[in-house]
Amino acid sequence: MEKQDQCMHYVCTRDEAWQLVRNREQFWVSNCGCRERRGQCARSRIDLCLDFQKRSSSGGSGTKNVSLSEVQKIFQETKENHLVTRPFRNLENMSEIDGICFCCDDCCEYFLEPNEKCDKGKFIEKTDEDKCSNCGECVEVCYFNARKLANDELVVIRDNCYGCGLCTDVCPENCVEMVQRN
Repeated sequence: MEKQDQCMHYVCTRDEAWQLVRNREQFWVSNCGCRERRGQCARSRIDLCLDFQKRSSSGGSGTKNVSLSEVQKIFQETKENHLVTRPFRNLENMSEIDGICFCCDDCCEYFLEPNEKCDKGKFIEKTDEDKCSNCGECVEVCYFNARKLANDELVVIRDNCYGCGLCTDVCPENCVEMVQRN
């Protein structure tokens, strides 16, 4: 993908997002702009917009400096609440990552506004259908509509997979893995 064709946000797994964090020394957290505009989120607290540099114009209000241990707590909360990790690029230099949004389909504009764009991640799901019990746990956390139950059987629409990895978090059979996207 050409750099000029890139969106501001892209999807990645939580492990990939953590690698971005590990390369930083300072962190700021602010309120999520989506949560401020839309009201209370059913899945998470409001202060989950992670920045790698202090900015005067973030997505939302309430910017504060936080420690790495607080960032670790945020990552744990996002895992428990099934939030998608969406790093955001520096608009002046798209090869630089300025921070990470943690999103869901309850309040985040990306999932609720058809004009919001986001790039797919470098990974895609791979499901071992022989091990799958068709429980539907992964369907509940797939905000991209890549997983559905039809006639009590899992149907995977891989073209819809953005590579967030939430399906791997909830699969009780451990039959889903994230593999390199072609």
